[in-house]
Amino acid sequence: MRARLVILMSAFLLAGLCFAQSRGRGAGTPRVVGSGNLVQIEGGLVVNEDELRTARETASHASGNANWTNTAGFDWDSFVFARVIFKSGPGSASGRGRMRWLGWWVDYPDADLNFSFRLQQMTSIRTDPDARVLKLTDPMLTRYPMLYMEHAGYMHLSDGEVAILRKYLLNGGAMLVNDFWGAEEWEGFAGELARVLPGRNWTDLTTDHPVFHNVFDLRRPMKRLQVPTIQFWNPDHDPDDPRSPPLQRVFRGEGSEEMHVRALLDDHQRIIVLAIHNSDVSDGWEREGQNEEYFQKFSEKIAYPLGVNIVVHLMTH
Repeated sequence: MRARLVILMSAFLLAGLCFAQSRGRGAGTPRVVGSGNLVQIEGGLVVNEDELRTARETASHASGNANWTNTAGFDWDSFVFARVIFKSGPGSASGRGRMRWLGWWVDYPDADLNFSFRLQQMTSIRTDPDARVLKLTDPMLTRYPMLYMEHAGYMHLSDGEVAILRKYLLNGGAMLVNDFWGAEEWEGFAGELARVLPGRNWTDLTTDHPVFHNVFDLRRPMKRLQVPTIQFWNPDHDPDDPRSPPLQRVFRGEGSEEMHVRALLDDHQRIIVLAIHNSDVSDGWEREGQNEEYFQKFSEKIAYPLGVNIVVHLMTH
């Protein structure tokens, strides 16, 4: 675990991301309706959290996913997108309460598989074609050098999960967290991470940090990197005009207007947790085939380049 993946980058497509877009059907409003370990995810499919192993085994609800294979016998020499299953607590009784039912499964499985494919397509990195879905208690956890969490604003970890995640991060693992909004969700997430890594403070990154320009150059105002949820997106928004309508038609809570990228660092000042707050980067992965304008503005220019940069930085630092 201490030695993260060594990734050789040799074939970046730096002249723009010329993706072949597929067309697919939209998804309905997701709801968690099950009890115990059964949850209803986007698209209406019910999955059992105890039985999930890969994203590939869950049907697409967005635009379909590419299939690819890697050389047999080199399964552990590829990057694996590993999404963490976690439980969400009851949260507070604030006006944001209507969003508390959102959980780990948002944008799953399409974001996981689409990003895995684009990472392999745009770079020389070999990626696992199935991705993984796992709990922190999974004995295979340490086989994956980077974990992914989504909608963790109301996450609740057991004492055992806290201890496991602390050991994972301090032994060389890294974690990316994305798509949670507003001060209330930040406080909920940061409170859980304070249990995991007590005494460590968050560092706000600017776009001068290497994570924003190690492969694709994203050194620009942070407001130009914010990705809206496609269902809430307001195409009339102009990030450079303070008089323009908001980026999203739905208010995401106090403190949700500005995007932040924050990091927890280890004793050697390396990023061990990277949290993208107030931006739905994974919707740029998930929804790439559903709206051409959204794809061109957010998937192509922000979501995929930022995702690639993050993986390369976390896996080589």
